Amino acid sequence: MRRCVAVATLMVAWFVIGGTGLKAQSAVLNPPDLSQRARVMQRIGITDMTIAYHRSLTHGRESFGGLPPYGQVWRADADYNTTIEFSDPVTIEGRRTLQRIFALLAATASLASAQQASPRSSVVRQSLDDVWWTGPMLAPSAATLPRGHFLIEPYFYDVTSAHSNTFGSLSYVLYGLTDRLTVGLIPTVDYEKVSNGPSSSNIQLGDTGLLAQYGLTRFHEGSWRPATAINVQETFPTGKYDRLGNRPSDGFGSGAYTTALALYTQTYFWLPNGRILRMRFNVSQAFSSNVNVEDVSVYGTAAGFRGNARPGNTSYADAAWEYSLTRRWVLALDVEYRHEGNTRVTGYNTLDPVSLPNPPNPPSIQMDSGSSDAIIFAPAIEYNWKSNLGVLLGTRVIELSHNTPATITPAVAINFVR
Repeated sequence: MRRCVAVATLMVAWFVIGGTGLKAQSAVLNPPDLSQRARVMQRIGITDMTIAYHRSLTHGRESFGGLPPYGQVWRADADYNTTIEFSDPVTIEGRRTLQRIFALLAATASLASAQQASPRSSVVRQSLDDVWWTGPMLAPSAATLPRGHFLIEPYFYDVTSAHSNTFGSLSYVLYGLTDRLTVGLIPTVDYEKVSNGPSSSNIQLGDTGLLAQYGLTRFHEGSWRPATAINVQETFPTGKYDRLGNRPSDGFGSGAYTTALALYTQTYFWLPNGRILRMRFNVSQAFSSNVNVEDVSVYGTAAGFRGNARPGNTSYADAAWEYSLTRRWVLALDVEYRHEGNTRVTGYNTLDPVSLPNPPNPPSIQMDSGSSDAIIFAPAIEYNWKSNLGVLLGTRVIELSHNTPATITPAVAINFVR
């Protein structure tokens, strides 16, 4: 019995020791690679991205320009291909692909060529989200408001000329009807202080505008295509323009219904220092209806006058630039060209028997304003407390002109979006 137990014990020991030894002898030795394998994983949204690569050992050799030479495509790994793998289908350079694992070859060659061509830059490219805008003084934006959002932007100004100061306010009240369609109201009020005559009797309502703006395209970073929009404005004659008595300074209206059609554009450029330059270029054309005129009016008629005025068409072209100094501070400049066609006034004066109408003779009074041209500069500075709240301080200068009085107009505007 004892002999049987001893034999059994010996056999178990042999199986434990011998079996273990046989297992160790039959296993395949798997030493680590000279260039050790590594992985980097990152979740973007709901997609997992994994980069698998081997850490290269240079052993004193030069990594770029030696192994491999510049300008040649080479495998981006020490022993195998470096791969990037996605858990979901992805879009690469505008092409959607179901393939989820890719080898990095040409991209590494491009990086090597870039390193040879120029030294590494320390410039940080500014993000569009890292700058807040109020907008330049004259050129409206080509962007439309998101649906359900509104913008309020009142301007307060002082038009300074040789013999008068006109203090006034023009406000934009806009609402996003849809993501592409914005509608709005533009009321104005004014008061004129005259040095060589009677000033306005009180604050006067000017003409009121209604607008609709439809967005055609939107700007996307990396694309050459700017944001564009079509804008239609209708101005209603809500301001006084005739029968002004002995206070011509009460006249801040035109008496005409004016329709303006405009094309707005806006795009962004990144300067060599990484800062953003935003540019707008707008063109517009305005057409006005005929106006019945009585007595003293903004058209230069005198007491007793009866007739009509035919305002000339008006054309605008405005280029504007905004340079982002910091997230909150922005420099702005408008350069605008304006052309106004001839305005003709015809009629007679009831207080002058000689000028009374005598058909078929033409009206005894005919006045032409002549066409006018002006180049307008408007430098400004913007400061933004938040992304939706900012202030603009600027000055509009009309100096280079034909048949247009020279004026300087300092202004301040508050921009609020919600």
